[in-house]
Amino acid sequence: MIGTDELLRRFAGLERGELLRWVENRWVLPEEAGGRWVFGEVDVARVELILHVRRDFAVGDEAMEVVLGLLDQVYSLRRQMARLCNALSALPPDTQAAIKRALAKPRE
Repeated sequence: MIGTDELLRRFAGLERGELLRWVENRWVLPEEAGGRWVFGEVDVARVELILHVRRDFAVGDEAMEVVLGLLDQVYSLRRQMARLCNALSALPPDTQAAIKRALAKPRE
């Protein structure tokens, strides 16, 4: 966990007002401790992602909400797929084979 000043030092070009706006928009969700924000690993990764998307894809604030929402959905689906794969791998081999056959059939 790091404080605001450390986060701002870690990402050159990130301004305090900009970070405040991201927190107000709920793009980054720090915890509050003693009247100060504390950023965990997920928050730091989210800040890095926002900076990357803005820099490399020229996404402005208006579109950022949509981009972050879509990325959140993708990450959620990936976690769900991993859970599903783990659950399927615990099934008996004949059940796994039946599921694979069913998935291989073309949809009508």
